[in-house]
Amino acid sequence: MIQSMTGYGKSILELPSKKITIEIKSLNSKGLDLNARVPSSYREKELVLRDYIAKSLTRGKIDFNLYIEITGEATSNVLNESIIKEYMNQMKKIVNGDETELLKMAVRMPDALKTEREEMDEDEFNTIMKGVDEALEAINQYRTDEGKVLETDFKSRIGIIGNLLKEVMKIDPERIENVREKLQKAVSELKETVDANRFEQELIYYLEKYDITEEKVRLENHLNYFLETLNSDDSNGKKLGFITQEIGREINTIGSKANYAPMQQLVVQMKDELEKIKEQALNVL
Repeated sequence: MIQSMTGYGKSILELPSKKITIEIKSLNSKGLDLNARVPSSYREKELVLRDYIAKSLTRGKIDFNLYIEITGEATSNVLNESIIKEYMNQMKKIVNGDETELLKMAVRMPDALKTEREEMDEDEFNTIMKGVDEALEAINQYRTDEGKVLETDFKSRIGIIGNLLKEVMKIDPERIENVREKLQKAVSELKETVDANRFEQELIYYLEKYDITEEKVRLENHLNYFLETLNSDDSNGKKLGFITQEIGREINTIGSKANYAPMQQLVVQMKDELEKIKEQALNVL
């Protein structure tokens, strides 16, 4: 079953003094491109988070965001008492003021507040990892659901190409007869005596160059292989991309050999369906 590279997952954790929001977004990419934004207090765990997410998502342009919102009384900012007292002593030398007013002025001065680095709490981090698991589960489900939509579209378009190929083969005898008549007419207009046996031999050689039997067989095989790959256990967008290239090669060869307007019109329709498949295949994991 295929998966889309497009997805979104989110989880929200409510802790006693903070709210933690985890978001994971993904878009299509040739490889894995992971961008992580985490608070400084969790920076030491960034590599752990990156590796964990990479193993689950494997491919795509991934944006991982971890937001911390303080909701309780906990704060990393504390008063720098020694600095504040020094400010107040200096101001007392300048002006005779009320202690409370001097304190109000002192706490506004530079370095009156200091930020203490919050130490990593392992229990909290384990809770965050559970939140990451929830977000990963959500994004993988999103990718799977999108993959089902893509799979339905692929099968429909592969079916259309297969039906168009049947139409091509249906009018092929008519095309060969049309080419034969053109050649015979061209020879008759030369007003030269032509050896009938020699002409027939040349005609057969010429018509063999326009034979599309091999291309028809290969194209059918490629279409079946595409469907088999869709139904496999793994999601392999790159493999599907390679198969579409082979499908395109056979369609182009049929078009170059057609030399018959009704068949070329069918080939154009096949190319149109294939281009839509190629665009969608770029988004398959």
